[in-house]
Amino acid sequence: MKAVFLRRHGGPEVLEYGEVPTPEPGPGEVRVRLHYAALNRLDLWVREGWPGLKLRYPHILGADGAGVVDAVGPGVDPAWVGRRVVLNPNIGCGRCAYCLAGQDNMCDHWQLLGETRSGTYAEAVVVPERNVLPVPEGFPLEQAAAAALVYQTAWHSLVSRGGLRPGEWVLVVGASGGVNTASIQIAKLAGATVVVVGSNARKLELARTLGADYLIDRSQTPAWHREVRRITGNRGVDVVVDNVGTTFPLSFKAARKGGRILTVGNTGGPRFEIDNRFIFGKHLSLIGSTMSPQQDFRTVMGLVFAGRLRVVIDRIFPLAEARAAQEHLAQGAQLGKVVLRVR
Repeated sequence: MKAVFLRRHGGPEVLEYGEVPTPEPGPGEVRVRLHYAALNRLDLWVREGWPGLKLRYPHILGADGAGVVDAVGPGVDPAWVGRRVVLNPNIGCGRCAYCLAGQDNMCDHWQLLGETRSGTYAEAVVVPERNVLPVPEGFPLEQAAAAALVYQTAWHSLVSRGGLRPGEWVLVVGASGGVNTASIQIAKLAGATVVVVGSNARKLELARTLGADYLIDRSQTPAWHREVRRITGNRGVDVVVDNVGTTFPLSFKAARKGGRILTVGNTGGPRFEIDNRFIFGKHLSLIGSTMSPQQDFRTVMGLVFAGRLRVVIDRIFPLAEARAAQEHLAQGAQLGKVVLRVR
């Protein structure tokens, strides 16, 4: 099969497009002939590498994907063959205490497509049967692929971990990335008032169309925490969605006493300094999470399929142009998700 893969870490130049063996499903697994794959910042980090990351080469990148089941392994109902499905890239073992408790995103043997096992920049991928979800007829597969990782991540962070309640104020730091566009909509669906900080007017306009109530252009207002305080009558927001990391100092200042800071990533870099006095002095809770349990994935994808949450796609590239797609993503100018068309 055709795939995009790497044999070493580095820049976009290490990506190769060529033939690799087509995977065969084992017991409890299905094979999905992919139609679309979607990019995430994770893809760039895996390509570049980090200390301790060990890959089996050639390694295929990509966590998100949607397509049609074309083969099943022993023990799997053959009725899956021919079904349109979206992948849940969050793979638990199904046997450890966390998985048995419905917390498979905390699995002792946790895997993620495109990171710890080969992913979706390919014509086919094999996953456990429990990691595919039927896509309703008529729903675009490219939207399903673009939604899977970011919507489950945002839902688990805001709703399950963050305990978001109707009437609360939410600040989203960043206006146009996949998790942030999902967070804006989920917060509105939950009955919150949403403030968004973005880097330019173009990105903030997207946030407005997604339901954001207040917009702050950080290029014009570098000390944006002061504007957040002004908007909220000097109270501060109940919840801050900050997946940048280096912006934590301003997020701490923008939060009310007893507020929650939610994070699922660190696009600004993995290491930075914080002033711990704000955490204990303001009784702040710093809440992290990764991906979501299966139940959260199915809940939020049901809302996506029903049209209650909108999937934002910036641009679609052919699979063979994955290098250009990654370069586009790395520039940080996209509005929503970058997608690869496999077939």
